[in-house]
Amino acid sequence: MNRRDFLLAGSAGLGLAAAPAFAQSGSFEVTRSEAEWREMLTDLEYRVMREEGTERAGTSELTDLKTPGLYHCRGCDQALYSSEAKYDSGTGWPSFYEALPDAIGTKPDRKLLTVRTECHCDRCGSHLGHIFDDGPEPTGKRHCLNGVSLVFRAA
Repeated sequence: MNRRDFLLAGSAGLGLAAAPAFAQSGSFEVTRSEAEWREMLTDLEYRVMREEGTERAGTSELTDLKTPGLYHCRGCDQALYSSEAKYDSGTGWPSFYEALPDAIGTKPDRKLLTVRTECHCDRCGSHLGHIFDDGPEPTGKRHCLNGVSLVFRAA
């Protein structure tokens, strides 16, 4: 399935807000050619953000960062997550219990034996990670993200 074919079912099944308009249109505000993405991203960033890969657990310096600020999409610089929603999940990846309003889209990920919910930047479509139902209150969600997809900006 093309990463741009976000499905409403993925977010509805998790009780998330309805998927943004691009889920139906298949277009993003920020678009680049494959060559442009490859030029601006490292090989790992490209594999994670454009090919829906995953960085190794424990490799991101953002995992243990506790500085107040915002986490932005490396692909388009849209603010995605606040440090106020960040917590230590013990998984080895930066984790948050919620995204900023209207910042992400979701779709089902059927690459493994179970269906997971994949999340992407709603502005450029870059793959961020997955959302699970084992997070803390107030949402009960764990947005388990690849640090290479993010850029941190201190408050």
